[in-house]
Amino acid sequence: MARIERALLSVYDKTGIVEFSKALSDRQISLLSSGGTARTLRDAGITVEDVSSVTGFPEMLDGRVKTIHPKIHAGILARRSDDHLFQIRERGIDTIDMVVVNLYPFSETVRCGCTHEEAVEQIDIGGPTLIRSAAKNHESVAVVVDPEDYPSIIASLDEENALPGDMLRELAYKAFEHTARYDISISSHLWKENNPDDPFPPYINLSFKKGFQTRYGENPHQRGAFYVEEGSHSHCAARARQLHGKQLSFNNLLDLNDALELIKEFPEKPTVAEIKHTNPCGIASADTVSEAYALAHSIDPMSAFGGIVAANRMVDGHMATAMKEFFIECVISPGYTEEALEILTEKKNIRLMEIDGLEPGPQHMDYKRIVGGLLVQDANTRTLDMQQCKVVTRREPTAKEMEGLVFAWRLVKHVKSNSVVYTTHNMGIGIGAGQMSRVDSAIIAARKGGERVRGCVMASDAFFPFRDAVDQAAAAGITAAIHPGGSVRDEEVISAADEHDMAMIFTGYRVFKH
Repeated sequence: MARIERALLSVYDKTGIVEFSKALSDRQISLLSSGGTARTLRDAGITVEDVSSVTGFPEMLDGRVKTIHPKIHAGILARRSDDHLFQIRERGIDTIDMVVVNLYPFSETVRCGCTHEEAVEQIDIGGPTLIRSAAKNHESVAVVVDPEDYPSIIASLDEENALPGDMLRELAYKAFEHTARYDISISSHLWKENNPDDPFPPYINLSFKKGFQTRYGENPHQRGAFYVEEGSHSHCAARARQLHGKQLSFNNLLDLNDALELIKEFPEKPTVAEIKHTNPCGIASADTVSEAYALAHSIDPMSAFGGIVAANRMVDGHMATAMKEFFIECVISPGYTEEALEILTEKKNIRLMEIDGLEPGPQHMDYKRIVGGLLVQDANTRTLDMQQCKVVTRREPTAKEMEGLVFAWRLVKHVKSNSVVYTTHNMGIGIGAGQMSRVDSAIIAARKGGERVRGCVMASDAFFPFRDAVDQAAAAGITAAIHPGGSVRDEEVISAADEHDMAMIFTGYRVFKH
């Protein structure tokens, strides 16, 4: 237990600080403060002593120096159980038993755009120093960095104004985590500012905040939790709002992310995708979102059982009525009509997720974990530029085939490699995902699509190493193909396409997804 007799308060975020300070004052805990925090408390009628009256020095250097003084830090750092108390009392220094500090919002400041000088002035020095001093001596000092902790701290103070050791340790953990995130935001900004063309600093320090613990991980014998990246934009699955249903699972979140990123590829028309185990089993664009859902679901309804549905337009009553007939784990979209919500919330367990929009947001990095390491790359946000593509066969694609090839290329980018897809101009008809050989992907795509693939076009996420996949596609009725090209057997592959009167386009770049 640590007895609280004197508290120092210096906060940027003043949420709840008046109520918290009043509760401390009512318990006869004396308050010490400076600057804007002191003014806020005095304006609320709370008695507070100025830091400068303790240190004997006014604020200096435009506020850069306020609390950095032995009379402050010795009062915080003194151990309460040995000669430290004798030393500080010999020098007329009183102990400080609680430090309430939160820091200037550096990340928010630089995100809004500012000069280097303005960014530097937002770097807090006294605040982190106070926090670290208090956290180091947490056996005797309570360090408070989160306004959400104010009520529980007041509730935990006993009749002698003492706090339990387990709470002090938890507060210290939060304090060091708070300053660590703060330092990460500063170092990251300074690196980017000085190295605008190099996104790979010598060290990567990532900051994620725990959202919730999942019931389990990918499998029931694995533990799992969900964390949200600090500063990530709101148009992503990680920041979607849950409107209805039971808690999201580990696998739900993986699928929601892949479904949402897929439909972002099709902004021009209402588009719906169905995802199962991170692969699309149906996708279609149409004039209305309900028509798009009907088409997408018709592609492979058996695989879509228990999957995820993503829509790039508001879910309406017609779409909701159609979805209600099937087992769907989650739906994610930019919104729901009142009628759609009324229909879908009749299903107790379905998770309904809403996002603010579908804008791609700023360029972000893609992280893939391996045991003992981390792979980092730019996110694959490249869009197809037909002016950079090359028709390599005798026959050029028709206008309708060209529409289909563009659709197919956008889709294949979001199918696990090796991948081959067969599509019309607005539907994914046959999807062959995750095979070790490309010809097997082509065979699976044909089997999935059946007779409907006749007259479709195809896309492959990487070049065809042999002509076999082209032969399989032609036998299924495919009339045009798009893929990166670049194989040592390109001429063999092109010859196969010419033999089958198939048009073929090289994009010049691949879209692996592992």
